[in-house]
Amino acid sequence: MPGKFVKALKTIGRRWFIFLIVVILIIFIFNQIAAIILVIITLILFGLSYIPTLLFSKKLNTFLSSVDVIDDKSIARKLKRPLTPIQDKMYKLSKDQSNKDWLITFCNGQYSFYNEKVIIKFKSFYNKGLGEKEILEKLRNFEIKTKAEIKAIKDAFIFISKFLSFSRISFSPNPLL
Repeated sequence: MPGKFVKALKTIGRRWFIFLIVVILIIFIFNQIAAIILVIITLILFGLSYIPTLLFSKKLNTFLSSVDVIDDKSIARKLKRPLTPIQDKMYKLSKDQSNKDWLITFCNGQYSFYNEKVIIKFKSFYNKGLGEKEILEKLRNFEIKTKAEIKAIKDAFIFISKFLSFSRISFSPNPLL
């Protein structure tokens, strides 16, 4: 039921802007003060429409900071939210994670979040020269289940390190550095 209500509001939301402009122009012709008041009310309501999105982002970030490892479906279940907005938010977070303490990977059609403790443990095992199978055995207590997850974490680190080294070379003010 809430999903249908939200879809109806989105459909109306796409057309209400044009309708509102026409109404404000008609009101402006007859009464300028009423049109200005209507514009102010509209801007306030438009600003208030972003509050649920901001609250959801804050709730998701605080929830993610309290867990070690979790996938997008578990987040949707625990936060009682649809899967699509959570995947969208995790996609956005995964694109800007080069300076973060956590890691988000996309593996087997789902996003997985790994907290700082897991990342530190993974790095230490990887730097010791352990293979994927040994790392998987050591990280079982952090709810990492498959070698594909280990490979996704490793690939994400390789990508981030290449990105960081490329960005240092490309944007360095001194070309000799």
